[in-house]
Amino acid sequence: MKRLSLLALAVLLLGFHGAPLAQQPTAPLPKAKAQAAHITTPKEHLGFNLGDDYCLANYKQLESYWAKLEKESDRLKVVHIGTTEEGRPQLMGVVTSPANHKKLDHYKAIARKLALADGLSEEEAHKLAAEGKAVIWLDGGLHASEVLCAQVLMETLYQFLVANDAESLRILDDVIILLVHCNPDGMDLVADHYMRNMDPQKRSMQGLPRLYQKYIGHDNNRDFYANTQAETKNMNRVMYREWFPQIVYNHHQTGPAGTVVFIPPCRDPFDYNIDPMVINGIEQISSSMVQRFLAEKKPGATVRSGRATRPGSTAACPPPASSTT
Repeated sequence: MKRLSLLALAVLLLGFHGAPLAQQPTAPLPKAKAQAAHITTPKEHLGFNLGDDYCLANYKQLESYWAKLEKESDRLKVVHIGTTEEGRPQLMGVVTSPANHKKLDHYKAIARKLALADGLSEEEAHKLAAEGKAVIWLDGGLHASEVLCAQVLMETLYQFLVANDAESLRILDDVIILLVHCNPDGMDLVADHYMRNMDPQKRSMQGLPRLYQKYIGHDNNRDFYANTQAETKNMNRVMYREWFPQIVYNHHQTGPAGTVVFIPPCRDPFDYNIDPMVINGIEQISSSMVQRFLAEKKPGATVRSGRATRPGSTAACPPPASSTT
């Protein structure tokens, strides 16, 4: 496994703004402020960088690392959202500015009122939208053999805790980020199996003893409509009864050779029952993401039919000269 790209972090940075670089607001940005305490790096805690060759962190390490980071940073609150089918704690890292953390319940209530729109006048809705913060859901690890996703989840959380550039501080002030691991049981199973060989050169995903969800194997991805599994129930409760995030980024690892990330816009036609403003909003965010990838010369982002491994699939950004999985 070669060093992992942090394109997922770039996805976040653009997804929150919703406009290409040329259209960004011209208002002054806050000056970067250094945090007083040292924030433990992944290598200091794990013994390797996330993405290093032949290294995978497991969920036990994620759990202990996030517990340490919560003590070190006032940008992070770790929430226990429930228990998995195998009895592990399922965690959510809430990342935002220290000022927002002090009013977290207030902003959660605003997101709920706007989502349900129960008895809200148009004037009240505009006022709440101006006062509230964007809530972004970012998950990883649903299909545990797609190992990139859970590792990037850990790295992304860390990067937001240590970032002090003006853009990141603006994001932390404007946005509440919910970082959720979808399948802790599967992460331990896959990572422990991969790391079992003491010789790094002989580590392999071959021979995984079983699929990575206790009752439904691979297709925990298809459980969100049926809502039968503990992990799904935990996440659905947070999404649809507690936080009501405006953007949900369900992170997978797949695509044609050379692809690093698949992003909207997706294939037509869209469901005509969905409000066109929702569809247009997705397209607008996607345009911002693609623009940023191109501007920063980050190849491998594919859109529309590029998600399918088939001849003639289209990619938004040229693939890397060589690719690894």
